[in-house]
Amino acid sequence: MAGESKTTTDHETIRKWAEARGGKPATVKSTASKNDVGLLRIDFPGYRGEDALAEISWDEFFQKFDEKHLAFLYQEKTSSGEESRFFKLVSRETAEHK
Repeated sequence: MAGESKTTTDHETIRKWAEARGGKPATVKSTASKNDVGLLRIDFPGYRGEDALAEISWDEFFQKFDEKHLAFLYQEKTSSGEESRFFKLVSRETAEHK
């Protein structure tokens, strides 16, 4: 169903979804430190994150993703049937109670 959101913790599903839309794993620069990649994001080309985000490897992304017990909430299609870039990182506990 268009506009319907799904939730996953599967690394391959997340990577495929992001890469199919040109997305790359990233961190918010201002939240990163020597020992921590900071807040996770997926950076899509042409969107406003260019100056605020720094690309990281998928390995770094998923290490932090698992460490913080996150789940990936996403949409395949918008309500009008277009490819969606909507996603949100949520706690796995929140996702389980959805």
